[in-house]
Amino acid sequence: MELIIYLAIGAIAGFAAGLFGVGGGLIIIPILYVVFHQLQYDPTVIMHMAVGTSLATIIVTSISSVMAHHKKGAVLWHVFKNMAPGLVIGSLVGAGIADLLSGPHLQLIIGSFAIWVAFKMFKGAHTVVDQTQSLPSRAMQILAGGGIGVASAIFGIGGGSLTVPYLSKNGVVMQQAVATSAACGLPIAVAGAFGFMWFGYQQHVSVPNAIGYIHLYAFTGISIMSFITAKLGARVAHQLSPAMLKKCFACLLTTVGIYFIYQGLS
Repeated sequence: MELIIYLAIGAIAGFAAGLFGVGGGLIIIPILYVVFHQLQYDPTVIMHMAVGTSLATIIVTSISSVMAHHKKGAVLWHVFKNMAPGLVIGSLVGAGIADLLSGPHLQLIIGSFAIWVAFKMFKGAHTVVDQTQSLPSRAMQILAGGGIGVASAIFGIGGGSLTVPYLSKNGVVMQQAVATSAACGLPIAVAGAFGFMWFGYQQHVSVPNAIGYIHLYAFTGISIMSFITAKLGARVAHQLSPAMLKKCFACLLTTVGIYFIYQGLS
């Protein structure tokens, strides 16, 4: 039954990853939190394990999503190359910061951030991207990648919540922003997952079938299904208007944000 649950989570998260370029973390984390709680794991590490495992699954999800977007020529690889160094370093730093936070504090931070991004995205849903705008210098893109990496590792997401608005603001159309965000999720996930594994190991986390803050069974089950369904989500993304994508993205973030704030306060 536990494996079936992880497979179901993966199916939903993979579709969301391909559709929104968010890596599926915003779906995975709250569900894993509930599952781990029901399994009566140590409450002091449940939230950290949900975040760490989410990052690990995004490795597979990102690969699947990027393959689908790349076939449509939507990934801006030169932007990815510029941002990647910052994303890697930032994700490692973010994992260390998350390790220092308590579970409730982590929930409140993630929930507040999700609602803020949802508001920004919904507010600009009908805003036409000014394609006369251009991306900043390579150094500034690396710096932006660092900030996105830190936040993404703390929040257990693939960076879409920050990468998509960042690219859109700098003249990149929504479909290309989503596709490039999916690619940027890979270095975030690899570095972040390694960080959570390492810091969890240093904390001597004792949870069955886990290495540090990474739950191996959850990682395997979610990864299998998300790899398949992420491709479907990417196809649907190219059939929707930019405004519709932003509205759907905002609704998803709002729901998750409210949930985490409630959990953090209670």
